[in-house]
Amino acid sequence: MAAARAPARIAPANAPLRPLAQQTFSRVAGAPLIAGNAVDLLIDGRANFDAWLAAIRAARTSILFENYIFDDDALAREFREALSERAAAGVHVSVVRDWFGCLGSSTDRFWSKLRGAGGEVRTYNPFSFTSPFGWVTRDHRKLLVVDAEVGFVSGICVSGKWLGNPARRVPPWRDTGIAVRGPAVHALAVAFADNWAILGDGLPADLPILTDVPPAAGRVDLRVVAKLPSTTGLYRLDQMIAALAQRSLWLTDAYFVGIAPYVQALTAAARDGVDVRLLVPGTSDIPAVGTLSRAGYRPLLEAGVRVYEWNGSMLHAKTAVADGRWARVGSSNLNVASWLENCEIDVAIEDEEFAGRMQAQFEEDLRGATEIVLRARRRALPGRARPPQAAGTGRSAAGALRLANTVGAAITNRRVLGAAEGGILLGGALLLLGSAAIALYFPRLLAWPLAVLALWSALSLIIRYVTLARRARATASSPHAP
Repeated sequence: MAAARAPARIAPANAPLRPLAQQTFSRVAGAPLIAGNAVDLLIDGRANFDAWLAAIRAARTSILFENYIFDDDALAREFREALSERAAAGVHVSVVRDWFGCLGSSTDRFWSKLRGAGGEVRTYNPFSFTSPFGWVTRDHRKLLVVDAEVGFVSGICVSGKWLGNPARRVPPWRDTGIAVRGPAVHALAVAFADNWAILGDGLPADLPILTDVPPAAGRVDLRVVAKLPSTTGLYRLDQMIAALAQRSLWLTDAYFVGIAPYVQALTAAARDGVDVRLLVPGTSDIPAVGTLSRAGYRPLLEAGVRVYEWNGSMLHAKTAVADGRWARVGSSNLNVASWLENCEIDVAIEDEEFAGRMQAQFEEDLRGATEIVLRARRRALPGRARPPQAAGTGRSAAGALRLANTVGAAITNRRVLGAAEGGILLGGALLLLGSAAIALYFPRLLAWPLAVLALWSALSLIIRYVTLARRARATASSPHAP
């Protein structure tokens, strides 16, 4: 049974137009504005891990921990020991791990010690034969709530990769997190509780962080945007910020694959005179995503958006800052998976002092980045550690994306094609002719995979039908049935 929740404290309106603006943002994001918080900015893995461990070791009532990856390494084992010690001392410990995120990194057995100490661990969306494509939806959150004292939100997973490898001269990953104190900690705990209840019984109704809202701890107003699959609050909020930005919009993203509506929002802002900047990894831990990102540079650059690539080992932060007044930190990337499919957690902060710190950090990050431009001449940046990269020089995945976009536009006649796209159309035609030849002369190469997929899907639907039918019969035969 879900725990009772106290209402979040909503910031008071101080100007005639402010209530309307608050209502608009609240409805778009699906999250009210919560006043009275303190927010600390935590840069990179070491600062975040140290703060997390200190809070866990001081926990008195509850620890709610949700993360995409728990790696079976020295760092994760340190967290497991701290969690187990607190669970053995009577602290309520609940952990959510993602099945796909932990695949190849750690198994469910990794948590046997914590369970033995009284803690509980649940796995989000494990593979199931009855859901052939169910693995697509993931719990991508990075959330920790300790007692009613502090909540942490970031893009950081529990893995030593974030600390780099000094022996091999691999620098730490660049990432951003925050520590939140005040009434918003309750909203973070409720977000965890909602996802926990999807995976089984709800959290205890008398858990202090769920029954009471912490008192004010500062003067920061913020929103907790807790996204579940098939909800679009964060996407709508990102679109609105792009539309409302008047002076600047600076974005840092690990896996940027911009879809047309958001790219149009950014280019419209840039053409309207807004200083739009995008910082992405120069070397990605998922090379295919990095290549897809580069495939989308050209329309941004042509509109005046400035694009930078990080020179370090990996840039994994997911942040935004607009007009020096609004900022966002969390787990969501600027791509369809985060916007539509995954469970994500982000904090949108409306505070000039915090936004100023975010702007200063962005400017510091640019010292270790290379700007991408359309022409051969590059703008020199201090601290550049590698040669500049040209936009439009993608690998196969980038070419595939450009090919799909151009051919799709030609077939649907949804836009006017440029002269430079003529060669892409010829390539698309040749590819389609080759596919048609394979289908005609070697039909089994296409038919067999489709048949296997159809058979699998049919069996999964039959299994689900039988399960639902048995459940309905059991409910009908129950003496308590209405």
